[in-house]
Amino acid sequence: MRIRESGGLVLAGDVGGTKTNLGLFRVGQARPRLLVSGSYANREAASLESLIQRFLAERPSQIQAACFGIAGPVRRGVCRATNLPWVVSERRISTRFKWPQVRLVNDLAATAKSLQFLWEAELSVINAGRPEPDGNVGIVAPGTGLGMALAVFREGTIHPMPSEGGHVDFAPRTALEIDLLRDHLAAWDHVSVERLISGPGLVAMHDWLRKYRGSPAPRWLTDEMESGDSSAIISAAALEGKDDICVETIDLFVSMLGATAGNLALTGMTLGGMYLGGGIPPKILPKLTDGRFMESFTAKGRFREMLEAIPVRVILNDKAAVLGAACYAEEILRSSY
Repeated sequence: MRIRESGGLVLAGDVGGTKTNLGLFRVGQARPRLLVSGSYANREAASLESLIQRFLAERPSQIQAACFGIAGPVRRGVCRATNLPWVVSERRISTRFKWPQVRLVNDLAATAKSLQFLWEAELSVINAGRPEPDGNVGIVAPGTGLGMALAVFREGTIHPMPSEGGHVDFAPRTALEIDLLRDHLAAWDHVSVERLISGPGLVAMHDWLRKYRGSPAPRWLTDEMESGDSSAIISAAALEGKDDICVETIDLFVSMLGATAGNLALTGMTLGGMYLGGGIPPKILPKLTDGRFMESFTAKGRFREMLEAIPVRVILNDKAAVLGAACYAEEILRSSY
């Protein structure tokens, strides 16, 4: 029986540093169709298996295959999550739930897998560019951490290449960024780009700029940050122009994100396009389109013209990694027939 005829059910997930999104999909259509989904705070669980059990208890189903994108390196079917105290294993999940087909992939590889299936309304254009057919593509995704991936096309199908590029050395480009690096080197033996271009990194930059500029945070801001998501609060204050240091923080963040995306574009020759994923870019779209991002993205000397031709888009679908994991699960199912 073929999948298109059977309309098989697959379970897909996106395991981030803060939360896990799970989705039950019916496959065999133009793209896997999401039937039901659930989102869970990782701090409430001791393992991915416990969250899967919770999800299935609410909606029992005959799962034919499962795939989970996870924030960390996957090696021989096992992942020690980077920003989460979990060790996740394909074999352990398969044994626990009696599923013969289980796969773990890097979360950015899952996001890359979704790119062929995203609708235009699920993308926001920063730079239209002039894409090369079947050119390589890249993704940079700041959220709880900083994910990166590359992907190549073969015979019309996208093939993601997982990466831990978020942990490469931070390379400052200005006197201000050099001072920022010096300060961080006093606290860390290795300052990666993730230390700065992520939710926690944005907050750290804000706090550092306060000291650097001698400008204490106003009371209304500290009160809001004590009771909510500090990075989101700083971003919102910047977009509304309510505080100069918040504005400077986001401007610096966007500039550094552009430079980092440009570095990956050069490394992977991503002439097919660059994508910004993760939770932060959709929330700061006005700042990504004011020219600062593209100026840093293209500021690569003799290669400016090449980078100016690369399309850059923001992924607006916050379940793209779950969709990509479902696409992987469908491939697993197809190969079993």
